[in-house]
Amino acid sequence: MKIILLGAPGAGKGTIAKLLTEFDGSVQISTGDILRYVVKEGNALGKKAKEYMDRGDLVPDSLIMDIMEARLQEPDCRNGFILDGFPRTIPQAEELTKLLARLKIKLDFVANLDAPREVILDRLTTRRTCSNPSCQAIYNVRNNPPKEDGTCTLCNHQTIQRDDETEEAISNRLKTYHQKTAPLNGYYEKEGLLKTFLSLVADDTIADIIKALKA
Repeated sequence: MKIILLGAPGAGKGTIAKLLTEFDGSVQISTGDILRYVVKEGNALGKKAKEYMDRGDLVPDSLIMDIMEARLQEPDCRNGFILDGFPRTIPQAEELTKLLARLKIKLDFVANLDAPREVILDRLTTRRTCSNPSCQAIYNVRNNPPKEDGTCTLCNHQTIQRDDETEEAISNRLKTYHQKTAPLNGYYEKEGLLKTFLSLVADDTIADIIKALKA
């Protein structure tokens, strides 16, 4: 499969992307992951990205697109890919459209994951993240809790609630999403690529996406 996953923070993009990779071997690609990878590799693109990141600046779209172009040509993308939360803005979407055309890659569709606000708030305020930078395992205090003492089941570091996962912070993130990222739905709808899936139960959402792929 070759799809883009869109949706608000907490809509389940990361979870759905990970489960979809198990379906046909497609790889999950997120901007954060590929940035961390190229910086770790220390190649030319990574060195440029690190300069911005060390200053606390956003990596510019032009460099993001260069990194994305290199990533999409890696051998593991031949079986397919799932773009997790990228693009985030209309300009990024326009540049991605040009990039995919240049690489002669055709998307199956763009999956918009739709979850009610109350579900998103519940998911994110109950999320806990391992404080170990090299682990970063994610838990949910209700349905996937860490150990009883709050430590990670994988590396024994303490889990924490991130600053951006309080109710106030989430409300601000959702406001930013609706202003800057939600318009992507209209962009891809005009392109004839948008399909919306209810994202309440992961297994049900996966089944719906796979059904759409086979249709």
